[in-house]
Amino acid sequence: MIDLKPSINFWHDLKSNQNAGLWLFLGSRRSLQIVHPSIFQLIFWGIIAAGINTLFSWLVAGQVGSFNSQGLVSYALWPFIALIVGIFLSQRTNNPRLMLVPALLWLVLDANILLIQCALQFLGDHGYLDFLPDSLYNLLPNIFMMLFVWQSLAVIWVFSRELKWPWWERALIMFATICTLVVWQMSVKNEPIWKVEDVPPSIAEEAFYAQPNLLNKALEQVQFGDFSETHWYFLGVAGDSYDSVFSSEVQRIKSQFDTRFGTLGRSIALVNNPDTRTSLPVASKTSIQMSLNRIAQQMNKETDVLFLYMTSHGEPNHFELENAPIDLKQIDPKWLREALDKAGIRWRVIVISACYSGSFVPALQSDNTLVITAAAADRSSFGCNNEQDYTYFGRAFFDQAMREKSTLHDAFIEAQATVGKWENAQGFEPSEPQWSLGKNMELMLPQLEKHLFPASNELSTGAIVAPIAVHPRK
Repeated sequence: MIDLKPSINFWHDLKSNQNAGLWLFLGSRRSLQIVHPSIFQLIFWGIIAAGINTLFSWLVAGQVGSFNSQGLVSYALWPFIALIVGIFLSQRTNNPRLMLVPALLWLVLDANILLIQCALQFLGDHGYLDFLPDSLYNLLPNIFMMLFVWQSLAVIWVFSRELKWPWWERALIMFATICTLVVWQMSVKNEPIWKVEDVPPSIAEEAFYAQPNLLNKALEQVQFGDFSETHWYFLGVAGDSYDSVFSSEVQRIKSQFDTRFGTLGRSIALVNNPDTRTSLPVASKTSIQMSLNRIAQQMNKETDVLFLYMTSHGEPNHFELENAPIDLKQIDPKWLREALDKAGIRWRVIVISACYSGSFVPALQSDNTLVITAAAADRSSFGCNNEQDYTYFGRAFFDQAMREKSTLHDAFIEAQATVGKWENAQGFEPSEPQWSLGKNMELMLPQLEKHLFPASNELSTGAIVAPIAVHPRK
């Protein structure tokens, strides 16, 4: 028989029930020895569990949306079932005080598990879990789903052992519980306690008609270069529309190049962002190819150089273009190399800021090209969220190092060290930015940089600039 301890006072009972829930998590019958059931404890833990579940649902929803009473009712189904089980057990054992125990223990354990989920969700939303491997991070929802199943099975396990039910009865009830949990999860997954109504992505009529004109205007303003001088041309590509950092970064860097590095009238920004659809041309494979063709048409291919900057999310051999509801084709290294070759641009400085961007290096390498990436082929890069104006690499390279240094190599080395410090401070796996310099570009780059950093070179006394050493990829 189960001998339940009498209630002492609310706070003593609260502490005992908290400990009982932890023992229940371990599947220990000790939970039945220290639990102190009462109607006040049941109501209190019911309110706490419902509140924590609502908090978790609110965090998952991105702290937007509205309260969904149907989701709360769906959640309340389980403690209600546990209460029915308690009524059945109390009648079967002739122990009326046993009626509240299953529901009380279930609520205590659920509140504790959901509290951990809330903490992990908060840390993940603020980037504190970015150091975790993607495979482990993606497993967390499945782990907590298993814990949700276990908290119901644990109640059955503890009671069946304490009451010495036959093995077939235990197995039958556990199997029925698992089946019920699966059906319940499939039924209510679209009814969370805090719900964000899905709004189909759309594109405004003004943007639909404005885009062709915006692209044509951007292409037409690209000026001829003076054939007696060397000019830099800039093309910036912000790939994803759902993280505004890419749009902000490209526009800031274009402005920096126009005002500091002399590309005004020789620069194009292609941006995927809902806020710029009526002011800037979108980034697509078509607009990128047209921009490269236009720049090649206007530049002196023997002496002018293209600075191509691309920033977005990425995967191995994949640079993401997204601007829902437009269905955009994605960029792979082979296509980008062919687009540059087709345009006929000879001298190229290509900087790609995206996860796994180092996977683009082999295809883009050539004698006349400098390739810089924010990450190695097997590493992630960081800083991609709506709260930032730059990604980690974008801020370190363009907003800091390029304002202080007078060569791209020096700027890269400083940015590489800065990003490493930031990642180390956050506990992230190092992104390992990459540098790949072609042999012809190694000789040409010092001459090209005199026109990119004219203010710094004016301070020079005419000393010969040494060629930049080639650094192998890590």
